[in-house]
Amino acid sequence: MDTYDQLAARLVIAGIKGTVASPEELELVKRGIGGVILFARNVKDPEQVATLSKQLKAAAPGPLLISIDQEGGRVQRLRPPHWTALPSMAHVGELARQHKHAPHGDKTRLSGAQIATQLGQLMAKELNACGIDQNYAPVVDVNTNPNNPVIGDRSFGPDEKQVAQLGIALASAMEKAGVASCAKHYPGHGDTSQDSHHTLPRLSHDLARLWECELVPFMAAARANLASIMTAHVVFEGFDDLPATLSPKAIQLLRKEIGFGGAILSDDLEMAAIAREVGVLDGAGLAVEAGCDGVLVCHTLELQHEVIDAIARAGRSGPLLNGRLQAAAGHMATLLKFAKTADQIDPSKAAAQCGTAESRAWVDSLGAPAPHAGAVAQGSGPLHGAHDPTERRA
Repeated sequence: MDTYDQLAARLVIAGIKGTVASPEELELVKRGIGGVILFARNVKDPEQVATLSKQLKAAAPGPLLISIDQEGGRVQRLRPPHWTALPSMAHVGELARQHKHAPHGDKTRLSGAQIATQLGQLMAKELNACGIDQNYAPVVDVNTNPNNPVIGDRSFGPDEKQVAQLGIALASAMEKAGVASCAKHYPGHGDTSQDSHHTLPRLSHDLARLWECELVPFMAAARANLASIMTAHVVFEGFDDLPATLSPKAIQLLRKEIGFGGAILSDDLEMAAIAREVGVLDGAGLAVEAGCDGVLVCHTLELQHEVIDAIARAGRSGPLLNGRLQAAAGHMATLLKFAKTADQIDPSKAAAQCGTAESRAWVDSLGAPAPHAGAVAQGSGPLHGAHDPTERRA
């Protein structure tokens, strides 16, 4: 394995199939990938998740980031009875609005920012216990389209300033507690009427509209020096003809004009918006060339190896400049500072930190409705597919 292979591997975040890593999956980890993303299919109980995290980290030649989508509401991979049922971000946004408009002197409950902060602390506590280093949250899409099929109650609401305030409060609390955040989905998935898991959404918004609305939370993320931002597989036709994940214009806007200095991660390249339009392998190279520092390949072991090979080839003798590959690996190295080592994880103590009576009582005090039975990420099913919402990337 030469330097290009090592750099390319660091940029890949992969999914695995079950509750224990297979020998073949451990071989992928040994190539030096940057991280592993966990889904409901990888989850049984806190001790098992912590044991899996420890197993993966012990196999890695260097720091390995274990990540998960634990947003709250209908997107949470870690669920009762073993973990705390988290409220949706829409509910947090509604509580924030109620507090803001309460009569003077009658603001007896926590403010929205206080709730988001305590929620971030609770998330970090349970994730740390299970050996998980990064949460792909918060969703900072501004939910301006009530018919949006993929965001909806995952967003703090339709007010960009409130989304920014609550999202940064939650993310900062997680990071202060040692879990990296990931604000998503840049530059904004909140006004789409299509789902990028199944097709490539398009919006006509120009740059002026983006600055006014969608980019406001991401500017706040840059000012707060958050660890990472995830791109959206969405085309903004008034700005570029490429989806943001593959768009040098979009990534440079985030880097140069917004001033974000953390790691930029792609959404899953196996989603139809990329896989059907350009293919996973070409998508990986184009995403890194455009400015993404890490790429998610969540389901297929063969593709995960091929993506590493493709990025290495592009850096060694193709269109991907060596400086871009080095820069991406550098941003990933900074993100990997959140990665716990295997010996920092104690599976025997994980359950005691998760789903505690105190945590459940606090969430109950917020009056949050329980996620419905058909929610995204409920249970564990087969691999990602058009008729299986349980294991798709959020």
